[in-house]
Amino acid sequence: MLIRAATPADRVAILDIILPIIRAGEAYALDRDMTAEQALAYWFGAGHSVFVAEVEGRVLGSYYCRANQAGGGGHVANCGYATHEAATGRGIARAMGLHSFDHARAAGFRAMQYNFVIATNVRAVRLWLSLGFEQVGRLPGAFDHPTLGEVDALVLYRRL
Repeated sequence: MLIRAATPADRVAILDIILPIIRAGEAYALDRDMTAEQALAYWFGAGHSVFVAEVEGRVLGSYYCRANQAGGGGHVANCGYATHEAATGRGIARAMGLHSFDHARAAGFRAMQYNFVIATNVRAVRLWLSLGFEQVGRLPGAFDHPTLGEVDALVLYRRL
């Protein structure tokens, strides 16, 4: 697996990964009806470093890394990750997570915080906890899941 900085040529592959996740509405607090252009604008937002995970020349995952807050909170990173639906369970998210820790450290971040991890996204929660994150907060009923109704969102934190 090769994890590298995304290029403009990767935009279609990234869209193929993130748009189904956004449409499902189960993992990100984003408008399920956002356009492809809006989804890419979000992923490639100002201040985002964007990467792709490539297996045998095919982009199967992507993540972005940014400052979680400005000013006094600017030393804490925040990331968003997405794996192609046909590639789940192959270690791509774990590899991107580890890569993001190295990238964030190299960029001068001293910690990483995930502000809104959907508690019912069990695979993601299990992964982040296994990679050293602590659950530092729980927001009861903060996410309106499309099939489960109101579910909790978690705040996860890890020193780098």
